[in-house]
Amino acid sequence: MSLRVERRTVVVTGANAGLGFWTTLRLVESGDRVVMACRSDERADAAAAAIRRRVPTAQLEFVRLDTADLGSVAEAAAQLNAMERIDVLIENAGIVHTPSTRRETVDGLELVAATNFFGHFALAAALLPALKRTPGSRIVTLGSQTVLWPWPRLDDPQSERFYNGLLAYARSKIMLQSFGFELDRRLAASGVLVRSLVAHPGYSISGRTPRVPAVNEPRRVKRFRDNLQAPFSQGKHRGALPIVCAASDSSPPVGHAFYGPKWMLKGDATRCTPASLTTNRTVAAAIWAEAERATGVAFSPEMHAMGRTPP
Repeated sequence: MSLRVERRTVVVTGANAGLGFWTTLRLVESGDRVVMACRSDERADAAAAAIRRRVPTAQLEFVRLDTADLGSVAEAAAQLNAMERIDVLIENAGIVHTPSTRRETVDGLELVAATNFFGHFALAAALLPALKRTPGSRIVTLGSQTVLWPWPRLDDPQSERFYNGLLAYARSKIMLQSFGFELDRRLAASGVLVRSLVAHPGYSISGRTPRVPAVNEPRRVKRFRDNLQAPFSQGKHRGALPIVCAASDSSPPVGHAFYGPKWMLKGDATRCTPASLTTNRTVAAAIWAEAERATGVAFSPEMHAMGRTPP
C-alpha cells in the first residue's frame, strides 16, 4: 500500500500512553503535526517530552479531553474546530483495565461504554465540520479482536442488567468498530468526502513494549509474565502500525477499510476482513440509535451534529 508523507494535522485521543503514544511518535517521525487530546496535562507533557527526545523537530500540541465526560468532549471539540484543518482524527482513548464493579460517569452513562465509545461518537460528530473542510480527511476508530468473542450481548449496551468488566470492554469495542464502518457508509451515501476507517492492534501488551520513562515502565514481574506470551503477542509499538496505516494509506479500499496485524494477533500491518457482526447494518443502526440517545447528539453526516441535549 502507498503511504502519504506530506505534513498533516492529526488529532490522537489518549496520545500520552500505550497505543496512542506510539501512534503519535510514528506520525511525528513522518513529519505530521499531532494534537494530543488527553485527560492529563502532566502525562501529556511527559509523553511529549519523551517524543521530543526522539524527534526534536516534533510538532505537538495539547487539548484537554476526557471522553467519559460529554462536557469535556464539547469543550475540546470547540477548540479543535477552530483549527484551520484536521486531516485525521484517531479515536484511540479507552479503558482496557476495566473496573470490577459498574460505575457511571458525570453524565450517568456506564463508564466503559462512555469512555471507549459514546465519547468518541460525540467527538466525531462535533469535529465533522473541520474534517469536511479538509481535503482527503479521515476518521480512524480502534477495534479489537475481542469483537470475535461469542458472548457480548448488545441488548444491554450499558450493563444495566448485568455488569462484567471483560464483557463491558468487548461490547464497547463492538460498538466502536461497528460505528466506524457505519459512519463510512453514511458519509459516502451523503456525498461527504470524509473516510471512516477501522484498525485493531492485535494482542499488544505493555510488558513487550520498550521502556519509556514516565510513559511505559512495567515491573519485572509483568515483563516476565508478558514475555511468556511472546508467540502470540507483541508490544504496543508494533500494535500502533495498523493505526498508522489506516491514518496514512493514500488509497484506502472501497467498502470496509479495516487494518490489523498480518497474523491476527501480531505481525506487520495489513488490510483485514472484519468480524461480520461489526458490518451488520441492522446491528449498526441499533448501535447508532443508542449512541444518539445516550449522548443527546443527533448525528447526521450531511448536517453535522444536530446539537446535544442531556441524555
